[in-house]
Amino acid sequence: MNRREFLAVSAATSLGVGFPATGSQQYPRIPIIDTHIHLFDTSRPQGVPWPEKSDKVLYKPALPARYKGIAAPLGITGAIVVEASPWLEDNQWVLDTAGKDNIIVGVIGNLEPGKPLFGKQIERFAKNPLFRGIRNGNLWGSDISGQTQNPALIADLKLMAQADMVLDTANPNPALLAAIIRLTDQVPDLKLVIDHLPQMTVPEDKAIRRAYEAHLREIGQRPQVYVKISEVLRKVNGQIPTALDFYRPRLDELYGIFGEDRLLYGSDWPNSDQWLPFNQGLTLVRQYFMEKGHTAAEKYFWKNSVAAYRWQKRDASQPSVQ
Repeated sequence: MNRREFLAVSAATSLGVGFPATGSQQYPRIPIIDTHIHLFDTSRPQGVPWPEKSDKVLYKPALPARYKGIAAPLGITGAIVVEASPWLEDNQWVLDTAGKDNIIVGVIGNLEPGKPLFGKQIERFAKNPLFRGIRNGNLWGSDISGQTQNPALIADLKLMAQADMVLDTANPNPALLAAIIRLTDQVPDLKLVIDHLPQMTVPEDKAIRRAYEAHLREIGQRPQVYVKISEVLRKVNGQIPTALDFYRPRLDELYGIFGEDRLLYGSDWPNSDQWLPFNQGLTLVRQYFMEKGHTAAEKYFWKNSVAAYRWQKRDASQPSVQ
């Protein structure tokens, strides 16, 4: 842990992050399951496809020990790794790396449904109980939005649903939201998680915005779709607001549509380092959800992640998944 990370953790600990309270009323500590972190090792001989070497913030090893040093003092007891590479064998690298540290409770890999070898590939990786699904969407030059009528894609997603695997969707936009409706129409048993929805730019065009709002409401009626309240922070005129009231309208919109049972906490570490220190992003959403009450906060910080991912409990500090 570097000096900046140490100071961030110290500040968060002094604020009591991970020990929710409202006013003078104290509640039992809420364990936190972080449903969105990335692992990579820039020191590998083959390098990494992301981040770029020119990225002075991110281009350094992001491994479980470093994450634990930042997250554990803040009350985070487990994390789900989301792919950060399109290379097939990096699925195995992540599983091997995750297996060495009990703070990792699940892995979302990168495979391409609709491709000829998908069935064999997912069978291979699903033998490891940490492997909980795949991420697809607007990512690595692939866009699932234009493939929803592909019979091979639908067949592979049905295979995932039968195996209780999850589809995470990356980088949401209006087209992807429309595609989510088409996919869940065709594969209603598939659990799907929309990543980073707070970061999506709301369309300015009135017609596109009306369609976007209608699609969002429709998705809100589909209980198999979850949303990560992740990448909440925004940059305005070169500055990143830290006041909750700046973000409240967007959070209220998503909470109103999806309710307390389908929202998940995700830090997006270490990508979050490009915004503010880890503890500040956590403190912001902690404040918002504690205003909703202890029950809602508990669902957001860990209980909903059990329903979405069926992750593996690997340490006594992690809440029971039963």
